[in-house]
Amino acid sequence: MPTEGTAIGEAAVADIAILLGYPDRPRSNDARGPDMTRKERISQILTAEFKPFHLQLEDETSRHNVPPEGESHFRLTLVCEAFAGQPLVKRQRAVNALLREEFQSGLHALAMHTLTPEEWFAKGGQAPDSPPCLGGSKAD
Repeated sequence: MPTEGTAIGEAAVADIAILLGYPDRPRSNDARGPDMTRKERISQILTAEFKPFHLQLEDETSRHNVPPEGESHFRLTLVCEAFAGQPLVKRQRAVNALLREEFQSGLHALAMHTLTPEEWFAKGGQAPDSPPCLGGSKAD
């Protein structure tokens, strides 16, 4: 497993899947479709890998100073049993590893809320709103 601050490669993706109990799940390139939006691809990849209790993916691209059709900024709430006993950094590394191809092809920012069902219910079934863009939002 890579140490903190190192890049995650293909072998690490498989290790993360095994660690989270999903050794036979398809990798992100198996879920890509030519007619799918980035949001649809991300949702499909994460659903196939994690079998989430709750998944909410919001395209926040229009809140930033980029073309709205770019699908570059998203907010993710992912609630699943696989995160039980996992520190936050491992949860987020697992998501980032699965979405590596999306990041390489234009996904710029992904605000993540990765929770177990127990954590989700303790928060009242809500994730916090994303903060305002500090890098040149359209609201400025």
